[in-house]
Amino acid sequence: MIEVAAGILTDASGRVLLMQRLPGTHLAGLWEFPGGKLEANEGIAQALARELHEELGIDARACVPLISIPWRYPERAIRLHALSVTDWRGEPRAREGHCLRWMRVEDIDPAQMPAADRPILTALRLPARYVITPAKAGRGHFSGPGSLGKVIALKNGSDRFLLQLRLPERDRDEVRAIAEAVLANAPLRNRLLVNHDIALARELGLGVHLRAAQVRELAQRPLSSAQWVGASCHDADELEHAARLGADFATLSPVCASASHPGMRPLGWERFAELVREARLPVFALGGVGPRDLQHARAAGAQGVAGISAFAPPL
Repeated sequence: MIEVAAGILTDASGRVLLMQRLPGTHLAGLWEFPGGKLEANEGIAQALARELHEELGIDARACVPLISIPWRYPERAIRLHALSVTDWRGEPRAREGHCLRWMRVEDIDPAQMPAADRPILTALRLPARYVITPAKAGRGHFSGPGSLGKVIALKNGSDRFLLQLRLPERDRDEVRAIAEAVLANAPLRNRLLVNHDIALARELGLGVHLRAAQVRELAQRPLSSAQWVGASCHDADELEHAARLGADFATLSPVCASASHPGMRPLGWERFAELVREARLPVFALGGVGPRDLQHARAAGAQGVAGISAFAPPL
């Protein structure tokens, strides 16, 4: 497997830098994040700094891991390590004839990128927190000035989390009413998902979080690329099913002992990290974790953390 380092450079306007692959190269003409192959006995950050200097003429001073993606093309297998470059010196310029462009993440067309780069784009779009509603929540908890939806938005930052409506004891009409109340009381149109109900997600233009059984049964992605598709996973096979389906992200659980999974043996952080390393999509840690575990989750390769009680105020 070829090890490759890719750098995410972000300018003062929040745009990221893309580089077009040269004619005659693998996947020529597609746009990617700058970087290149690791040389023998070279670390990931070291390789990235060298590549960025050679390609762009900049000196990378600091970077943090974003996501690591294994990918198998027909002609080669790679592991693409994406790192956010947080400090560099110099003005990026094409030193090897590549075309460069700065773009907002939301304006980038994934179809114009190599397949292995697309999960990186998704990771850039995703927040680090994924809030799941308490199962007992009713319509009244999501309407009015003190609504749960609004409090969650204020607590987590309205643009820094996803919110899943997981209300197993409510019928579709009740969930629809709750979703509409959430949207009326918090700016969450692009951050709200419903649990398992694909038809309702299509009707409301929201995302959907699929149960593990749905992921195994579906033959194709159920929603457009404009709507989030998440997947519940518990092992390597389910993570691979989610990636093949075209899910944007997965939750992997339970990481630790959890009241919501009383009969399941926890994965533990070591096993969680092993599974995430082989996953081809961003993964949230779920089960007995909360915001306090975000740094630990990121160190294990996760996109972030997901949960119920640790994220939402008590009802």
